[in-house]
Amino acid sequence: MSLLRNAPPLTARSVLASVLLGTDPPWLPTPLLVRTTALFGISQGATRTALSRMVASGEATSDGGGYGLAGRLAARQERQAASRRAETRRWDGTWELATVDGDDARPAADRAALRDALRALRLAELREGVWARPDNLTDGRSPEAMAVATRWCHWWRAAAPTPTPEPSTLWELGPWADGAHELRREMARRVDALEAGDEHHLAEGFVTSAAVLRHLQADPLLPRELLPATWPGDTLRSDYDRYDTAYRAMLRAWFSEG
Repeated sequence: MSLLRNAPPLTARSVLASVLLGTDPPWLPTPLLVRTTALFGISQGATRTALSRMVASGEATSDGGGYGLAGRLAARQERQAASRRAETRRWDGTWELATVDGDDARPAADRAALRDALRALRLAELREGVWARPDNLTDGRSPEAMAVATRWCHWWRAAAPTPTPEPSTLWELGPWADGAHELRREMARRVDALEAGDEHHLAEGFVTSAAVLRHLQADPLLPRELLPATWPGDTLRSDYDRYDTAYRAMLRAWFSEG
């Protein structure tokens, strides 16, 4: 399945969220936001309506003639940045486990929120009510996801499951690697033109960038000992560093022209 052909449809909100998520600090003046959505055929009226709704829902703030991220989108930017950094520590062979307390007694919405939180923390479901992963991540994981998970789970560290779980049965390593290779090819096809300042790649380059960032957040960040020898996580990040530098430089130039 192509990550680019099957990317979520672009709406005013998704474009606004993506461009702010890719901006540090995450604030841009209103005219530039309107101009960016126009790249995708989104009208000024639709853009301003989307901005108003984002403010009303707590996803953005309106300040000084522009808009910045807030709430869950601000938290998402930190998760996105953490996915790019891919910070891990030396693995000692142990795992961390989260056991869910009283799962059947909670409303379906709470159960869904817990599953989403555990996935955001890069755990996989070992069996019903038991989630696990190698204990190699730093303590900088999403505070929001950890708060949800801690509310409903007991945590066990320095565990050693027997038999040791097979990573490919818990995480979709093959599909993730295939997606990484696809995105690397797409970036390679565009990066020279971006570095040359070819503005014809602005819109499609934006879509590619968003797809890479989504894909990085799905990287389970497993220890090297448990990954295939040709795992493309590091090369995807390295390629994206070059691509992102080129794309941001061209976007800044395009903003200046406007």
